Formats: sequence, structure tokens, C-alpha cells
Amino acid sequence: MSDWVVLWEWVQIAARWVHVTTAIAWIGSSFYFIALDLGLRKTPSLPPLASGEEWQVHGGGFYHIQKYMVAPDMMPEHLTWFKWESYATWLSGFTMLVLVYYMGSNLYLIDPEVADLAPWQAIAISLGSLGFGWLIYDLICKSRFGDDNTRLMIGLYVILVAMAWGYTQVFSGRAALLHLGAFTATIMSANVFAIIMPNQRIVVADLKAGRKPDPKYGKIAKQRSTHNNYLTLPVLFLMLSNHYPLVFATQYNWLIASLVFLMGVTVRHWFNTKHARKGNPHWTWFVTVVLFLLIAWLSTAPMRQRPEQAALTGPALTYASAQGFDDVVSIVQGRCSMCHAAEPVYEGIHWAPKNVVLETPAQIAAEAERIYMQAGLTHAMPPANLSYIEPTEREAIIRWFRAAGQGGSNS
Repeated sequence: MSDWVVLWEWVQIAARWVHVTTAIAWIGSSFYFIALDLGLRKTPSLPPLASGEEWQVHGGGFYHIQKYMVAPDMMPEHLTWFKWESYATWLSGFTMLVLVYYMGSNLYLIDPEVADLAPWQAIAISLGSLGFGWLIYDLICKSRFGDDNTRLMIGLYVILVAMAWGYTQVFSGRAALLHLGAFTATIMSANVFAIIMPNQRIVVADLKAGRKPDPKYGKIAKQRSTHNNYLTLPVLFLMLSNHYPLVFATQYNWLIASLVFLMGVTVRHWFNTKHARKGNPHWTWFVTVVLFLLIAWLSTAPMRQRPEQAALTGPALTYASAQGFDDVVSIVQGRCSMCHAAEPVYEGIHWAPKNVVLETPAQIAAEAERIYMQAGLTHAMPPANLSYIEPTEREAIIRWFRAAGQGGSNS
């Protein structure tokens, strides 16, 4: 069993690496093309159908770029499509959702104090919410309400706030914010897959067939691309939120997430204005700082903790019944709980790292796999071995975890 745990950890590492790499590619291209589009200039030498051009220098070479709002007179032989960055980011992100939150639902997805769900129920809510988000957003965009883009953006924000609150009513705080990010990223990637790419294919097909392309397809794609532009930074924040208990484990985590979306708008507005050469709106940074300070203040509300005497079920019950568990409880309480406590006593630690509390046997059994990986197989914990955990104690942790996999019992 222990070998499978190590292999499983590396599967997650690989999936996370792919996800981060593809996300950098997608977000990087998004930043680049928004900046390019806003910075285009009209010059007397432009071809008749071109709407703007830009000269750029990078890597020792010069680039001359022209944009056609509909299409050029003839289709070039080579055409580069920007789509796989989006698809690969969503697919790798969904893979991480399955590996971490679905297959580890009792630990990461479900909080019995919030909603006592069975794993299948929590997973069904997760999948249903992602699909619902895209469908309702797409319907609103295609309705008359979506004719006014400002009104549409406000409506989208209301939906995001409602989802932020809703997720915190069914999932753990960590899973709630992660799902809000996945909800938003699903909308963004579906925009590329279901709207932007199909519209561009229609234009290309018309051009190849000698027909005049309809400009409405470019207008629709531009609207969805604008939405993706303003949603990028909040999604990044939400994807990182699971590392910081001050974000996900506080009473007002849903409100913090809602304000992050506003910060994303103010920051992107500054970039967009600068790239369009329309001035330097310093007020956006003032608003961003105020929002950030408000978020910091909201995070001082009491943190939400797992109950100290949570019922032992599933894998946690197996680990609690394994031979050597009592010894491990003593080791963890002596070497780890000064930091991993509801009220840490170690100097400089004000809340449990990653909101992992290891004060009771139930809490220790629930975190068995992480204890094995962090303090048994590796020396990641305690950091710099500040609590002087002995090699024999690490060996005891390893023996206990492996005994659970082999059916060893304390009886």
C-alpha cells in the first residue's frame, strides 16, 4: 500500500505540473493578445481591410502584426490557432479536481459541519454546478440582457457572488473556493471551445469558399474574450487559495472571494487602459489596495475548524485501528501540535498551517496519508526539524501507516 501512496503522490505532482505549465501558456497568450489588440494603431499604409497594426521587438528580432476585424482578402496558407492552451489547462485542472477532491472527498471536499454529504452526493453537486454555470452564463449572453456588455458583466458578477456563498454552504472552505475557481475557469474555457473557436472556423470556411464573412461572429467572440480577460486574475487567486487558511478557512471566505473578483477588474482595467495608450488610471491601484485591506480585515474573523471529536469513518477508522497508532498519536502531539493546533503556541505561528489541526486522535487519523508523506517518508515536517523528531519516531510513523495497509490492528 505504501508504494501506491508514493506513486499516487507522483501522479498528482505530474498533473499539477502540467496544469501550471498549460495555465501559464493560456494566461500568457491571453495577456499578450489583449495588450496587442488594445495597442493597435491605424496608419496610412494599412491594407484596405486591416483595422490596425503594431511593430514589436523581442528576442533580437522585429515583428510586424496587422489585425483584420473580419478576414483578409485571401486565406494565408499557414494559420496558427490559439486553443490548446485553454483546453489543456481545463483538462489538467479537472484531472486535479478528480485526483485530489473527488478521490480524497472525505478529507478535502466534505466538511460534516457544513453539510453531511456522502462522497457521491458531493461529487454530483460539484459536476452539476460546473455544467450549470456554463449553461446559465451562455443563455444570458445570448439573451437580450447580454446586448449591453456592462450590464452583462454586472449580472455575471452577481452569479459569481451567489456561487461563492452557495459553495461554502455545501463544501469545506478549501473546496468551496477551489470550486469557485473551477466554475469560473469552466466558463472561460467553454467560451474558447464552444463560442470563439467555432465562430472563427465559420469565418475561415466562408473565406475559403469565397463568401464574405459575417462580422457578427467576430463581435460575439470579442465579447467572450473580454469576459475571459477580466476573469483571469481572480481565477489565479482562487487556484492558490487552498495554500492559505486566511483565505479559505475564515468565516467570510465567500465574501473574500467576491471582493477578489473586484480586484481583478481594477487591476485589469489599469493594464487595459495602459495598453490602449489612454492614460494611467492611478485610482485603480487605490481601489485595489482598499479592497485588499478589506479582505485582510475580513480574514481576522474566527477560522472554521473541523470538530475535535469527529466521527471516525472509512480510511480514518482503518488508520486509528492500526498497530502503533497510539505511539504515533504521542509523537504527533509532541512534535507537531505546537503549530498544528486550533491555537498554536509556537512563536510566530498564529494559525495552523493549511488549517491542518493535529491535536486529537481523530484529527491525526484523518490526516494519516499526509503525516506519512511529510514526517515519515520525507523530512518535510517539522520544518528544519525544529521540534527534534527522532529517526526512530519517523520509523514508527512509517510502520503504523504500512500496518494499516496490511490490516494490522491494535487489538
